[in-house]
Amino acid sequence: MRIGELARRTGVDEQLLRYYEKQGLLRPERTPNGYRDYAEDDVTVVRRIRELLAAGLTTAGIAEIGTCVRGEPPTPACDGVLERLRAERSRIDAAIARLQGARTALDTVIDRRDSA
Repeated sequence: MRIGELARRTGVDEQLLRYYEKQGLLRPERTPNGYRDYAEDDVTVVRRIRELLAAGLTTAGIAEIGTCVRGEPPTPACDGVLERLRAERSRIDAAIARLQGARTALDTVIDRRDSA
């Protein structure tokens, strides 16, 4: 599929898709006339990229993880991937705990106001 169709199906701007390619996150084939030709699986790949970005990972971090899990020859960077993912998960858990505390504080204020 062409880049426009991938953009429509994923809701991701074409410029961002080109950026993901430059970062090594997407690897479209090229047609003889130079157009990008994306595979059906790239729809899922783009959605995963967006999920990982939303979780706080960088495109460089996502590229590193992708290399380590795609079955390609491991790079030296793969040795520490799990530790970095665990650290990122801990960071997210801490952020969730802070947000839950803030929500509880808001609920307390709202409940007081509703009771008055």
